[in-house]
Amino acid sequence: MRFMRLDDVADELDVKLSLVRNLVKTGELPAIQVGGRGMWRVEREDFEKYIDRQREAARAAAEKYRSEHETEEKQDSA
Repeated sequence: MRFMRLDDVADELDVKLSLVRNLVKTGELPAIQVGGRGMWRVEREDFEKYIDRQREAARAAAEKYRSEHETEEKQDSA
């Protein structure tokens, strides 16, 4: 399936629909509006890219945390 409904995105991420709507509203998760009734769809590829960005951000945060704590440990042992 090329496009996902917002509630499908919420289910897949196990988050509330309001969070997904906010991600779309802020542009963090690209989506298109279909029809005149405000139905939003997220392209599967954009969804996967969003997940990849979040995974990379988590890795970077973990690396920063490790780096900071290694420096503290070295200073404490000196």
